[in-house]
Amino acid sequence: MRAAIFRQGDFVVDTIPDPVLAEGQVLVRTRACGICGSDLHAAKYTDAFVDVAKRSGGRFAMVKDRDIVFGHEFVGEVVANGPGTEGRFAPGTLVTSMPLTIAGRRVEGVGYNPDVPGAFAEYLPLAERMLLPLPAGMDPDHAALVEPIAVGVHAVAFARTTPEDVALVIGCGPIGLAVIAALKLQGIGPVIATDFSPARRALAQRMGADIVVDPAAASPYAALEAAITPAGFDAGRYAQLLGLSPKRRPAVIFECVGMPGVMAQVFEQAPAGARIVIVGVCMEPDRFEPFFGIVKQLNVQFVLGYTAEEFASTLGHIGAGRIDVAPLITGRVGLDGVRQAFLDLASPERHAKVLVEPWR
Repeated sequence: MRAAIFRQGDFVVDTIPDPVLAEGQVLVRTRACGICGSDLHAAKYTDAFVDVAKRSGGRFAMVKDRDIVFGHEFVGEVVANGPGTEGRFAPGTLVTSMPLTIAGRRVEGVGYNPDVPGAFAEYLPLAERMLLPLPAGMDPDHAALVEPIAVGVHAVAFARTTPEDVALVIGCGPIGLAVIAALKLQGIGPVIATDFSPARRALAQRMGADIVVDPAAASPYAALEAAITPAGFDAGRYAQLLGLSPKRRPAVIFECVGMPGVMAQVFEQAPAGARIVIVGVCMEPDRFEPFFGIVKQLNVQFVLGYTAEEFASTLGHIGAGRIDVAPLITGRVGLDGVRQAFLDLASPERHAKVLVEPWR
C-alpha cells in the first residue's frame, strides 16, 4: 500500500507492506485523517520528541532512525474482518476508533509507532472491539475530528466545570477550539478566547466563544476579571477574610498553547483562586514562579487525551450536530501533499485542520 512516510526528517511517499491482520483485527481503508499539532512537533523537533517520550515512560514508541507513518485522527471504511473477529461490521461500514489497536493481547498505539502504520497510509489494522460506527447521516470527514474534539471534552471534564464558571481559553488552535466547543456544550458562559491570529479568533467565535480578545490590543485577563467580578466587590484582604464583600464567580483558565513562558504568564495574571488546566503539550523545559501560585492559591491540573467513554460521546455529539466541526476543516491533501501541508500548517492564518485523504 502507499503511505506518506516520515523518514530521516522528511516526508516521502512510498509503498509499504499491506497490514497482516492479527487475531481480533479488522482491515480498514483510510478515508481521511487529520494532521495534529503533535505531528507537527514530532516532525520538526524529532530528537526532543523521542527523548521526552522515552523519559516520560515510553507512551509514544517513535524511534528516530525508523520509518514512521503518522496519522491518529482518522475515519475509515471496513474492508475485511480478520481472524477471531465476530463480524460485527460489514464491509463498507464507516468507522472510527481511538488511535489504538489490539493484536492478540498486545495493545499498540497508532500514529507514532514504527511497527503499526498510522492513517497517512491506505489501510489500517484496527481492533474490532474498539471500532465505533458512524451515526446515520454523519458527514464521514467530520469523524476525523472526533479525536481532537475529545481532547477538549476531556479537559473540560477534568476541570470540573459548573454553570457558575467563567472560562478563559488561551490559544485558539484546534485544541483550544475543541475546549471552546466542549465548554459551550456544558452551558458554560461567558467563554473568553484569546489568540494573536485573526483567523483563529474568527474560528473561536464560530465555535461559540462569547468574548474574543486580541492579546496584542487588550488583556484577556482583564476581560476575565471583569466577567467574574460583581458590583460592590472589595478585593481587600480583610473584606475577603471577614466576608464583607460579594464573591466573584469561579474562574477557570485553559492553557492551549504549549509553549515555554505561557504558564508563567498565566500564574502571574490569573485571578486569585483560579483553576488552571494545562492542555497545551509543551515538550521543552519551562519556568514559573511558585510564589504566584501560593499567594493566589491557584489550582493547576495537567490533562492528556480522553477516556473511551468521552471518545464515544464526542462522536455522538458531532454526529447529532451538537458540535459543529465543519468550520475547522480548512484543507484536504492526498499523500503527495502531506509534506507541503506540514509546512503550510506553520501559519495559523492559512489552516486550522488539514485532512489527509490517502486515496485522493
